[in-house]
Amino acid sequence: MTGQTPLPRWVTELVSAYDRVLSELFWFLVALGAVYLLGRVVVVPSVIRVVRARNRNNPTIETAVRTYVRVVLIGFATLTGVIAAGYGSVLADSAIVVAAITFVFGIAGQQVFGSLISGIFLVADPDFNVGDWIAWPGGQGTVEAVDFRVTRVRTPDNETVSVPNTELTSNALTRPYGRDTYRITETAYVAYDEDVERALMELRAVATDTEPVLDEPTPDARVLDLGENAITIQAELWIDDPGDRDVATVRSDFRREVKRRFDEAGIAIAPPSAQSLSGEVAVTERSVRD
Repeated sequence: MTGQTPLPRWVTELVSAYDRVLSELFWFLVALGAVYLLGRVVVVPSVIRVVRARNRNNPTIETAVRTYVRVVLIGFATLTGVIAAGYGSVLADSAIVVAAITFVFGIAGQQVFGSLISGIFLVADPDFNVGDWIAWPGGQGTVEAVDFRVTRVRTPDNETVSVPNTELTSNALTRPYGRDTYRITETAYVAYDEDVERALMELRAVATDTEPVLDEPTPDARVLDLGENAITIQAELWIDDPGDRDVATVRSDFRREVKRRFDEAGIAIAPPSAQSLSGEVAVTERSVRD
C-alpha cells in the first residue's frame, strides 16, 4: 500500500492558523450576539421601566437613558466577545489598554467629546425636555431626542434637523411664548396712500378667522415700521402646541386670506419700488396736408 505524501509544513501551519482564527471569530460572535440579544430583550426594557416609573413626566431622561444603555451594552458585549475569543489576557496589560484609550480619544477628537458632555448637560437640565418647542440662533422646532453627539429637532416644515449639542449649550435657547402655545407673526406692506386703520382691521379679522388660531391670547395687529416706500404692519396670532400643528400651512393659509381680503377691500399692497408712473396717454388724429 502506497503511503500518502505528507503536506508541506507551511501548508499545515497555514491551515492551523486559519482554523484558530475561525474558532476565535466564532466564539467572539457567539458571545457578542448572546450578550447583546439578552441585553436588548431583558436589560434595556427593565432599565427603561425603572426610569419611566421614576420620571413619568420627563421623556428626555427616558430617551437619553435608552441611548446610553444601548451604547454600554454594545461595549460590554464586545468586551465579552474578546474574552470568549481568548484575548482576555490582552486587557490585563495596562500599557496596551492605555494606548488603546489614548488612540480612541485622539481619533474621536475634541469636538465629539465636547458634544457628549454637552448632551449630558442638556439631559440633566430640567427645563430642556423632549417635546419642547425651542428656538436658537440657527432655527427652531420641537425637540425629538437628545443623543450623544446631536439633538434631533423637528422644524415647522416637518424636517428633522440634527443640531450639535455644543451649539445648543453655547448659544441662548428660548421657548417662544410658552410650552403650550406658539406665537406666529406675519407682516404685510401697505402703500402710504391707503387707510392704515382699515388695513389693520382686516389683518386682525383674518387672524381671528384663521384655523386653528386660538381665541386666547386674542389675535392683534399693529404698525411695525414706517419705511421709505411702505408702511409695515404686523399680525400676531397664537396656536396651540406647535408640535401637533403644521405651522407652515397655517402661515400659508393666513397669507392667502390676507391677499384675498385686501383685494376685496381695495387695499393696495405696497408697490415693489419707490418709483411709480401715473397719468394718461392720449392719441389724437391729425390730417397730413401735401
